[in-house]
Amino acid sequence: MIPPLNAAGNLPPGIHWATWSELVDRFGASPRRVQLLDGLKRALQSLEDAGCQTVYVDGSFVTAKEVPGDFDACWDPLEVDGGRLDPVLLDFSNRRAAQKAKYGGELFPSLAFADPAGNTFLEFFQIDKSTGEAKGIIAIDLKKVQL
Repeated sequence: MIPPLNAAGNLPPGIHWATWSELVDRFGASPRRVQLLDGLKRALQSLEDAGCQTVYVDGSFVTAKEVPGDFDACWDPLEVDGGRLDPVLLDFSNRRAAQKAKYGGELFPSLAFADPAGNTFLEFFQIDKSTGEAKGIIAIDLKKVQL
């Protein structure tokens, strides 16, 4: 279940497990959000085909922002078959232009380092960039979800 957003427009701190349907129902309320969900769904299908089990969704997409520019996500690399993984998901060149063009957002391995402090993307995504305060993210179990 996805909890209500806090006064800052963020999810409360923590990892909040949701189904695909819950994510769509909660954050698919505008044409731009529906467009981003379409790209995210295609990325999740690609990751699932490669054996990925969990994806974490962050960014302005899971906030109160009316028109998010994109989505940010990270994926658990354990159990992923690199030979079946879409190479675009490992292309971080040119500010992840290929990922944005194909999927509409940016996706990173969750255990990769995200900042000079040594935070992984899974940790980094749980920090509000503006305030430094803890915030929440959405987790989707690809083994249990119907995309």
